[in-house]
Amino acid sequence: ECYIPDLLAVASYYKDWAGIGGTTNFLTFGEFPTVESDLNSRWLPPGVIFNRNIGQVESFDPKLITEHVRHSWYQGDKDHHPYQGVTEPQYTAYEDRDRYSWMKAPRYGKTSVETGPLASVLVAYGKGHPEVKKLVDYVLGYLGVGPKALFSTLGRTAARGIETKVVADKLMDWVNELAENVKSGNTKIYQDWKMPDEAEGVGYVTAPRGALSHWIKIKNGKIENFQLVVPSTWNLGPRCAEGKLSAVEEALMGTPIADAERPVEILRTVHSYDPCIACGVHVIDSKTNQVRKFKIL
Repeated sequence: ECYIPDLLAVASYYKDWAGIGGTTNFLTFGEFPTVESDLNSRWLPPGVIFNRNIGQVESFDPKLITEHVRHSWYQGDKDHHPYQGVTEPQYTAYEDRDRYSWMKAPRYGKTSVETGPLASVLVAYGKGHPEVKKLVDYVLGYLGVGPKALFSTLGRTAARGIETKVVADKLMDWVNELAENVKSGNTKIYQDWKMPDEAEGVGYVTAPRGALSHWIKIKNGKIENFQLVVPSTWNLGPRCAEGKLSAVEEALMGTPIADAERPVEILRTVHSYDPCIACGVHVIDSKTNQVRKFKIL
């Protein structure tokens, strides 16, 4: 069995952050399907939450995904659905305040969303997933905070541990199912496949960092277009064409900083997303344009 004393210790450390580092909208593809092609058969359910309304989890609609490059170092200003995605680099300058990122800006229904463990836990909690609900209620009670604390750096940190525990506790059930399948000979692990002349296809997975999808278009028996929409662009991309902040940009707004020379408070929230981006990130003083450097050991 998986225990959570380390989770509670970490979450207790972040207790003062129950009102800091939050975002508004959340997306998860869910995970662990019973039927591979059916998202709704997944043990951790898919869904979308707008305006922090846990009581109203909406169904995921792949047609609502687009990627923006208006403030990225790519050609063009228009957003595209991944099937029509274009990735043509056009670097301007590091000092450019208009285009400032190599990341695209994915949006769901023109809305910035957070993905990752917090989104997975919130959607599962909202849908009444028994294992998730029991553990979330326990953690909130242990910390002495209400459900609103979930929408914060504290909630995001706790959700990573909650998701890990419920999955670990479920593993033996899946191992036993696999053993039964081996006994019955029902263990086919591949599918014969022939490249079609024309087709579109997409695969969804909830990676440790969140919603990951690969989109492919095939024409004349060859790959015509292939696009990836990854968790770190959902969370850490730049503003979209409508000027809406990404999840991390939103989460950092209003963060109190005790020492501008050592803004560790920013890192607490950024680290809670487990970002997979360039290993060097610069923090610039907007008044002096001076880059601050410090090491985390």
